[in-house]
Amino acid sequence: MAFHAIYENGVFRPTGKVDLPDRCEVDVEIRQVFEEPKKPSLDDVYSILSKRFDSGEHDVAARHDEHQP
Repeated sequence: MAFHAIYENGVFRPTGKVDLPDRCEVDVEIRQVFEEPKKPSLDDVYSILSKRFDSGEHDVAARHDEHQP
């Protein structure tokens, strides 16, 4: 039998129903579950790009050819 549990305050708390009688003795083998890191989606990128950025330069168009020879 295998079940998913969360360890908190020194106790393993099953996340679902476990078919065992109260106070029965069991052997436990621990395998820590790691969450997969969330891969950014295009929606995440567009959300970041849609936020305002204040560069301190108010009229960028006025300086558009400043670096032209």
